[in-house]
Amino acid sequence: MKHIVKILTFLVAITATWISLLQAAMIPRSHTWLLPLYLVVSLGCYGLFMVGFGLMQFPTCPQEAVLLQQDVIEVKQFLKRKGVDVGSD
Repeated sequence: MKHIVKILTFLVAITATWISLLQAAMIPRSHTWLLPLYLVVSLGCYGLFMVGFGLMQFPTCPQEAVLLQQDVIEVKQFLKRKGVDVGSD
């Protein structure tokens, strides 16, 4: 719930800034109307960057991989005892 409040606060702040720029006419009106489009494009670029960065920094967990393989072996043995065909080893 806290995350949605942060997002809504951010959107309200951006909307208030945009409306104030429209009213103050500090930036030409033709440019001001494009600000929401610029915001959407920049948020998309930021999102793609964060996904790419997260994939580059994705941690490998060799210990967890070994534990997972052990679990798979145990489950296969359990299923074989129950008479289930689990395929070749």
